[in-house]
Amino acid sequence: MASQSDYPNAPITEAIIDLRVTPADDVDRGRLNLNETSLPDYPKREELFEAVGQLALGPRGGSASVQQTPLGWKFSNTDQKQIVQSRVNGFTFSRLAPYESWEPFRNEARRIWNVYREQLSPSAVARIAVRYINRIDLPGDSIDLKEYFRTSPEIAPELPQQLDGYFMQLKFAYPEAGGHCIINQTIVPPTRDNVVSVVLDIDLFRSQDLPPR
Repeated sequence: MASQSDYPNAPITEAIIDLRVTPADDVDRGRLNLNETSLPDYPKREELFEAVGQLALGPRGGSASVQQTPLGWKFSNTDQKQIVQSRVNGFTFSRLAPYESWEPFRNEARRIWNVYREQLSPSAVARIAVRYINRIDLPGDSIDLKEYFRTSPEIAPELPQQLDGYFMQLKFAYPEAGGHCIINQTIVPPTRDNVVSVVLDIDLFRSQDLPPR
């Protein structure tokens, strides 16, 4: 494996730890509201809903309807850089830029996960994932991706070599974590003039029933 580098100005726009759970049969949805007693440092609260649409067609026309079901809550800390989702089907912790390092990110996720686990008592963890979304602004109006990325699209020499846009997705097994990794890479609208902005989205996950602890 290639050696690890720590960057003084990490291009991470969002780091995510996500656990999808098998809820208990008698789950109390009221306990999803974690910040009333357990998370006073996440004062901003927003309810989450799951929307299900239905379309009916008949000889005289059709009708459409949308039904919303409460799914859980989203909480933000005072500077809105850290966000928690407490849902019936899982738990998500996000850290927005600036990202510090793995240890404080992991420790805060673990602290709040323990609150969620004690409140909801899920039967099992069905999927666990760590995801990093990077936005890399490269100088110039036109760049050679191979100068910056070890993995990039290969263009046949008979084709024009300048890309106006692309989307590349790779999925492969990651035995060291007992799971899989998905890497998405794409060009997005630039943040300022004379740069090319590339999103590098790395999602490492394991789908396997695990004990909640």
